[in-house]
Amino acid sequence: MLPQLPNLSKEQRRLLKQFNALDPTDQASLLAFAEFLGQRDKATEDKDEPEQLAEPLEIPRPEVETVVGAIKRLSSSYHMLDKSLMLTETSSLMTAHLIHGRSASDVIDELEELFTKQYQQHRDENKE
Repeated sequence: MLPQLPNLSKEQRRLLKQFNALDPTDQASLLAFAEFLGQRDKATEDKDEPEQLAEPLEIPRPEVETVVGAIKRLSSSYHMLDKSLMLTETSSLMTAHLIHGRSASDVIDELEELFTKQYQQHRDENKE
């Protein structure tokens, strides 16, 4: 049972209850996904500033990597991308891994393709 937290909304209390019911690995996944969603809003705010064509940072893929770690790595590598444009595909891949048991390696391969494709599109749009 959650302690009384009078300053939290009903939705915040529901989220906290769900978070506390998860094991530590799933809690880390939920936090990483929340950070990903939070970056989406920041990317929208940054759109008002003139944009220079930035190159991705070269962050090598570790030999052993989780899907959450890959999302963080790719988000850092492709910091210039609007993550909201990839939200549906990213969440589908995360679900395929967490819920449907798809291998992390396969999901990470697809995430890398997704980020690369989105960067190419971003680059093409900014050349015009």
